Amino acid sequence: MSCVLEVCVDDIAGLDAAQQGGADRIELCSSLGCGGLTPSAGLMAEAARRSLPVIALIRPRSGGFVYSEAEARVMQHDIARAAELGLAGVAIGALTPERQLDLALLERLIRAAAGRLQLTLHRAFDLVREPGAALEAAIALGFQRVLTSGGAPTAPAGAAQLAALVRQSQGRIRILAGSGIRPDNVAGLLAATGVHEVHASCRAPARETPEGELLALGFSEAQAWLCAADTVRAMHLQIRSHGTPKAH
Repeated sequence: MSCVLEVCVDDIAGLDAAQQGGADRIELCSSLGCGGLTPSAGLMAEAARRSLPVIALIRPRSGGFVYSEAEARVMQHDIARAAELGLAGVAIGALTPERQLDLALLERLIRAAAGRLQLTLHRAFDLVREPGAALEAAIALGFQRVLTSGGAPTAPAGAAQLAALVRQSQGRIRILAGSGIRPDNVAGLLAATGVHEVHASCRAPARETPEGELLALGFSEAQAWLCAADTVRAMHLQIRSHGTPKAH
């Protein structure tokens, strides 16, 4: 089994760069600076025109993953919209105040997908108290993959937990390693964990300096980061040179 590279992007330029660089799949969001939020309907529609499978992140706000009833309705609507627009899937997640998967809400969100979308359990998983039990719950709910850093700030730091999740999964669900993965560490991560899917932003500092007026008025950041096609290519090169990860 070859390794899949999923690149997360939050704008049109990122879509173009990820596709040009050879990404296998896109995770589409807005506001990557806070971990990603739900993309606009317009951005989802544009992404649906591309040849790559696109997974829309469904996250209505920054912060934690315990949601109100109103937020749940927003997420249901956004999932239905992603399906209507022809995206490949959605990345969803929700927790209880006790940091267990919110099974009731997740079942509602899955019903909103109406069987038309791939299902990724996003990094809310990294906050659960019992990852092994949460993985079994995700399998029972019908998720195709879990995006996780192994409960650590970065996937390389969580490599031991990622390897344990791969062993537990026994091919029933795919472990998608994400956070802090770069061309210079991806081969080592594959070797240490046995994961077959990796998730990365492949961003580099923007070369252009923002206009002074835009910066002064708060319309631009002093240092912007953009998905770079060269970084996507470099990531793919390292993945191919490593070969197929071995099962752990």
